[in-house]
Amino acid sequence: MFTRLREDIATIRERDPAARSAWEVLTCYPGLHALMFHRIAHACWRANRRWLGRFVSQIGRWLTGIEIHPGATLGRRVFIDHGMGVVIGETAVVGDDCTIYQGVTLGGTSLARGAKRHPTLARGVIVGAGAKVLGGFAIGEGAKIGSNAVVVKPVPAGGTAVGNPARIVLPAAAGQRTPEPAAFCAYGITPNADDPMSLAIHGLIDHAAKEARRVDEIVAALEQLGAHLNALRGVNGAQLDLRRLSAVLEGSALER
Repeated sequence: MFTRLREDIATIRERDPAARSAWEVLTCYPGLHALMFHRIAHACWRANRRWLGRFVSQIGRWLTGIEIHPGATLGRRVFIDHGMGVVIGETAVVGDDCTIYQGVTLGGTSLARGAKRHPTLARGVIVGAGAKVLGGFAIGEGAKIGSNAVVVKPVPAGGTAVGNPARIVLPAAAGQRTPEPAAFCAYGITPNADDPMSLAIHGLIDHAAKEARRVDEIVAALEQLGAHLNALRGVNGAQLDLRRLSAVLEGSALER
């Protein structure tokens, strides 16, 4: 027990620059206190002392503002930062080295008793403030959930979920140069975690520019073959009428 406590204190000091001493962490961090209450409550739950487990959990909720169901499974080096308003459901599983910020809900959408109703967070997941992860699916290793995101489907390992409903940003492809993330990304924010809508718009703009260049290349090639494309000169590539281009091509074929 004391080994786990020392490990938790070291984890908090590593991930929170505001933590100045082990004594400060031990006495002033509600996330640490909530974990201590949960370990007692979880032990009671597994020993089939369900009411006692719920009662210990309720005391922890009164004192810390963090509600962790005694049936939930939490791994090692879990850090609940600030913590007020965090809710972790009965069948939730939180893996090692996860970080959860204030206002997070790991909730369920099913009313089936005995079913897996709450999410599973793999190792190293970061869940930003106010995020809601709802359902019995898995969040992959190293994934990040942005603040206030509402996640209702799985997130792949290394991915980022932002928005309501959450949109998934996949990690950069192998070989693609991206800014190196820090060892720990507070609130799930990384240098390359752009908003998916912004990425989509920029992708469409890039695609349109590439297509315009391809049209210019096609026009140049047709002119070299003797086609008369004067009607198309000076036309903006974005406003090019493909029917006019088809008519020109058909006319060129008839001449031949």
